[in-house]
Amino acid sequence: MSETVVNRKQGARGSQGASGAAGADQAAAQAGAVSVDVPQEPDEFAVQIGDQIESFILSVREVAKGDDPDSAVPYLLLEVSQLLLAGGRLGAHEDFVPDERYEPDVGPEPDEDNLRQQLASLLEPIDVYSEVFDPYVPRSTPVACRISDDMADVVADLTHGLAHFRAGRVSEALWWWQFSYLSNWGPTASASLRALQSLVAHVRLDSPLDELDGLDTGSDGDDEEQLAKEAGRVMEAELGTMGLRRGRR
Repeated sequence: MSETVVNRKQGARGSQGASGAAGADQAAAQAGAVSVDVPQEPDEFAVQIGDQIESFILSVREVAKGDDPDSAVPYLLLEVSQLLLAGGRLGAHEDFVPDERYEPDVGPEPDEDNLRQQLASLLEPIDVYSEVFDPYVPRSTPVACRISDDMADVVADLTHGLAHFRAGRVSEALWWWQFSYLSNWGPTASASLRALQSLVAHVRLDSPLDELDGLDTGSDGDDEEQLAKEAGRVMEAELGTMGLRRGRR
């Protein structure tokens, strides 16, 4: 998320330099103005988006605890699907305009390394999948990604906006969530959704993964056969308790 934040501050909104800050302070002093942060009342749309985002963050953290590993993949599939509904609403909405030109400080950026490690341990060895970043770029080369990385990055993006929302800066939160949906967490969550849906489909349709083709981002490709066998066993163990009937033959 750090790259997104840098681009945001230097591009769309800019960061306030010393001369700009001094000029603004001087103008405010001359006008006798007093800056007061007045919390904004969120409308129904903002409340719904905020609730969906907070629910996603809480649910992913609960899954990462590993208390119910058999349901990890189905739960993540459900939560990511619901989050992308909120993202779609943000993407379809006209551009949000924050009240302030410069983003107010929300403190240190969220560190989700612990969440990332918990999910990586929980999802091993089906954590890694293949993704094409932009389907409209001709002859794009698939790259290896991790569901655990994706979930941690999405949570970090959403938590950044949630800090604004909880502080009463509703327009700032909606601007951030919309902007980062289009630039970062939307594509990331969409990629993870395809991977999670594929895992469920392989199990439900009795079509186990034949091979992982050395997709592990930290692997040299020598253990593909073993990884494939492990992936099949893990998928069966995680999804076999869903209590759903097999499809007709």
